[in-house]
Amino acid sequence: MDFNHLLAQRTQRMQANAIREILKVVSDPGIISLAGGIPSPDSFPMDIFEELTSRVLSKYKSQAFQYDLTEGFMPLREEVARLLEARGISITPEAVNITSGSQGVLDAAAKLMISKGDKIALEAPTYLGAISAFNPYEPQYVSMEMDDQGLVPESLEETLKTHEIKFIYLVPTFQNPTGRSLTMERRREIARIIQQYNALLIEDDPYSALRYAGDALPPIKTMAPDHVIYISTLSKVFAPGLRIGFYAAPKFLREWLVLVKQGVDLHTSTFNQALAAEYLAGNYLDRQLPRIITLYRPRQQAMLDALSRHLPGGFNVAPSDGGMFLWVTGPEGMKGMELYRKAIEKGVAFVPGQFFYTDPEQGQETMRLNYTMADEATLETAVIKLGRAAKEIMD
Repeated sequence: MDFNHLLAQRTQRMQANAIREILKVVSDPGIISLAGGIPSPDSFPMDIFEELTSRVLSKYKSQAFQYDLTEGFMPLREEVARLLEARGISITPEAVNITSGSQGVLDAAAKLMISKGDKIALEAPTYLGAISAFNPYEPQYVSMEMDDQGLVPESLEETLKTHEIKFIYLVPTFQNPTGRSLTMERRREIARIIQQYNALLIEDDPYSALRYAGDALPPIKTMAPDHVIYISTLSKVFAPGLRIGFYAAPKFLREWLVLVKQGVDLHTSTFNQALAAEYLAGNYLDRQLPRIITLYRPRQQAMLDALSRHLPGGFNVAPSDGGMFLWVTGPEGMKGMELYRKAIEKGVAFVPGQFFYTDPEQGQETMRLNYTMADEATLETAVIKLGRAAKEIMD
């Protein structure tokens, strides 16, 4: 039977995640992968999972295995409210919603708000997972300018002046893919702009806890609470396989997002939420986070040092004080896919930057490098191989 005629028109905008496809290619154990965007297994608090499980079973008993509220397991919502308070977001537990990873919020927001042809404003480059979540609902994308300090506020204002934008999507802190962060001055200016133009911002914040230098910066949500859906996750600081995300949204949108989730999965795993609640309630995160930072900080520095030593002239690395990625821009005219193929021959993989743009002609000379999944010596070896590949394609 030919099933093609059964597919909805929106499937024409759905495509395999490019990074997932790249990871299939680099599964060969002889290849060092700088391509993934995943936390190191060494960052997982494996030593406490038995204790957490025991606490959950003792405290919640069968409740941990029962259907629960779509909005989320209340003990976890209470703990997340405390976590958000520490980030400057004052919120009641009833206003916290739990999702199956932060990716679930992106899809729900897209399903709720995007009609075919609606315009969405994005950084260029932006998070590939957001593009994948938005694409099936057939929006038009308006790309905004970035520099080493993140989104350029003047570009946002010009976008809102000249386009009817349904919402803005930003990753303000240690952005995926660039690792860049918005300065305090720019955060204030963006908050002013979205309030002046009565615009909605989706602020995606999965990485801000992974800071290796400098002072923490407040979310834009703290400066324009009625104009921001703030999304975050425990995937980078607990365990990604548990799929615990959360968000704080204006009441009207929050109620609609709950209805969307009811039609998808009813609620996020109660047991996983209970584990997360005990992780936060027992102050395990306060003990684990310094360990994660101690693991990642030298890896980032090792990659920075190796890139400065081994890449040929004409390459620039965007500054980053945290997160999981470094963004490298090669000389004008370089083709990222050509470098990728040559690097694979040398035994190292990365993600060509063009996949993080909605315009495939952009970002040809860029690449995203992940440093969380390899130790310092392996990162040095990988960058040496990458440098050799770059020299060969430039000769």
